[in-house]
Amino acid sequence: MKPKEILFLLGLKPAPRTFGYTINTFHLPSHGTVEYAQWLHPNEKKKVLTQASVVELKRFLAPGDVAMDIGAHTGDTSLPMALAVGKSGCVLALEPNPYVFTILKKNSELNQDKTNIIPLQFAATPVDGEFEFEYSDAGFCNGGFHEGVSRWKHGHAFRLKVQGKNLQGFLQREYPGLIPRIRFIKVDAEGYDFTILQSISGLIAKNKPYIMAEVFRRTDRELRLKLYHFLTGLGYAVFRVESEANYHGQRVEEGNLTKWPHYDIFCMPVR
Repeated sequence: MKPKEILFLLGLKPAPRTFGYTINTFHLPSHGTVEYAQWLHPNEKKKVLTQASVVELKRFLAPGDVAMDIGAHTGDTSLPMALAVGKSGCVLALEPNPYVFTILKKNSELNQDKTNIIPLQFAATPVDGEFEFEYSDAGFCNGGFHEGVSRWKHGHAFRLKVQGKNLQGFLQREYPGLIPRIRFIKVDAEGYDFTILQSISGLIAKNKPYIMAEVFRRTDRELRLKLYHFLTGLGYAVFRVESEANYHGQRVEEGNLTKWPHYDIFCMPVR
């Protein structure tokens, strides 16, 4: 039995571990030099910024648009989104985990001549409050709120209390001027995506933004169906994301929801 599994069974709290960052530099043909703070957590994959990822986003984002990155982590997805909407637009980047939020904040401070990233340290939840998220290690790298997934199944032993806010209410209070400009919503929340999207259904119905969401490997067919019917009911066509340079992959329908264990979907408004 692995040490983390023993802690999990005993209900013990591990000593938290913090990690710094290093600044990596990328040279993009259309944007010049772009910096990125790479988190030095040993489980964090090295992030690479490509021109192709920005080009794909520019297929549906324009300068001045607003995008939301829910579950932004270090900002590796926020940054290409911010380059796509430019300095006149902005990206609202939500990350409740304080250990990784430090890196996200650093990334929001880089490239300010080209980007406008607003880091927000809370999770998007149906109601405001404190929530307990679960992570796979004492450095709190991978994890989240595993809705509908048994702790024995997800196996994330390390717990962390974070703040949650109703995002729709928060935007109406703090950023009402940005709401009409919201053009893209990305959600990556360890199977909690459906609940998050439900909590901002009014905004989605009114703005009809493009949506990218995660179909988490441990979600069953029932939850996948709920997500699918929610999106199609709001007038979206759903596609499997092939890569960061091709969001518009195979059409996702009821019959192939479980064809892939884990994948992202890209949702286009059709009505």
